[in-house]
Amino acid sequence: MATKRALITGITGQDGSYLAEFLLEKGYEVIGMVRRSSTVNFERIKHIQDRLILAFGDLLDHASMIDIIETYRPNEVYNLAAQSFVQTSWSQAIFTGEVTALGVTRLLDAIRLVDPEIRFYQASTSEMFGKVREVPQTELTPFYPRSPYGVAKVYGHWITVNYRESYNMYTTSGICFNHESPRRGHEFVTRKIARTAVRIKRGIENDLHLGNLEAQRDWGYAPDYVQGMWLMLQHDTPEDYILATGRTQSVRRFTELAFDVVGLDYSKYVVQDARFVRPADVDLLVGDPSKAKKLLGWEATTSFEQLVRLMVESELAHPDNY
Repeated sequence: MATKRALITGITGQDGSYLAEFLLEKGYEVIGMVRRSSTVNFERIKHIQDRLILAFGDLLDHASMIDIIETYRPNEVYNLAAQSFVQTSWSQAIFTGEVTALGVTRLLDAIRLVDPEIRFYQASTSEMFGKVREVPQTELTPFYPRSPYGVAKVYGHWITVNYRESYNMYTTSGICFNHESPRRGHEFVTRKIARTAVRIKRGIENDLHLGNLEAQRDWGYAPDYVQGMWLMLQHDTPEDYILATGRTQSVRRFTELAFDVVGLDYSKYVVQDARFVRPADVDLLVGDPSKAKKLLGWEATTSFEQLVRLMVESELAHPDNY
């Protein structure tokens, strides 16, 4: 049997690095797309970099998408690249649309032109639900995005459906609810909380500035979720799925647990700061993963408490926090 080949955009990110590890363990040949930039950070993949093929490309450039697909002829494409920070999408709304929305079209169209038999995974997001119309959210819940990022992701989601229905391509979207890990970017609230709790414990910082402490999220562990992405492309028919834990926790609870790990009372150090409140916030996101469990046999296996502890203990072992 020929070795399967997968292309991952966004391979240097949290999900891309875990997915690359997962696929290598499955015996895949893995191609990672990276932008030609002087600031590319290979930190998350340095331990597997010698087992990867890295190819230069950019979701802003249709020609580079065509070139990568023609050169490497992958069996599967996982589009994880995006401008994915919600807060940044307010100050870079046009750029977010170009990358996170139209970038999906450029990649899909490259696949259509070169080899429409390629199976395609689009990283959709719970932020598409925004001002939620029902609780919990299912694959059929109407979208009501509340940020330029969420709006761009809705476009990416529907263009994926459109190419599936218009060209009979195997394209699928995973509507992933929040999933975290020690590899989360510093700008995300969970990593910020875990890192700052450790730095306060060590006397490096004095307080933690946060926005809406009552925002509720469905938080899971990223390695669980990349398995779900892979399972979607192994299914007989292309469909869209929610990946979630089905349970919700507040930012306040995440903060409380993180500070508990280092033996501190979070309430003595947290400062609510208007700078970190979004212009239009999303208060409650919780997904119904029953379709993924029924059709794919997938479910999240890492508890919220385990996730918080994993993230804080990783920060305790990090030399930057001394």
